[in-house]
Amino acid sequence: MALDIESRKGYRSRLEIVRDILLVADDAGDSGSKKTHIMYGANLSYKLLTRYLDDVLDAGLVCEKGSCYLITGKGKEFLKVYEDYEKENVAVREHSERLNNGREELQRMLVLMRQ
Repeated sequence: MALDIESRKGYRSRLEIVRDILLVADDAGDSGSKKTHIMYGANLSYKLLTRYLDDVLDAGLVCEKGSCYLITGKGKEFLKVYEDYEKENVAVREHSERLNNGREELQRMLVLMRQ
């Protein structure tokens, strides 16, 4: 799952930020990622990085190894569940859009019937 900052619109959710941190840590492999690498890779300010790093450490999604951060098995599971969630979310949004388009078409047809 690649980090695609260009296609984003608006602010990221808390889950998206956690996902981005975990993706950077996962990409680093067994050597881990330093804070600055995660900060730039996840596109975070230092203040936000420290806040979210505390959260993912407390949740057991990453662990510290010296000055580096490694993704844990729980963190990899989070990424898998997040990916499944995102696929389902996209499918629901597409289905909702089709329903709205169908309703609009029905409303247009109703207006034409009145004429």
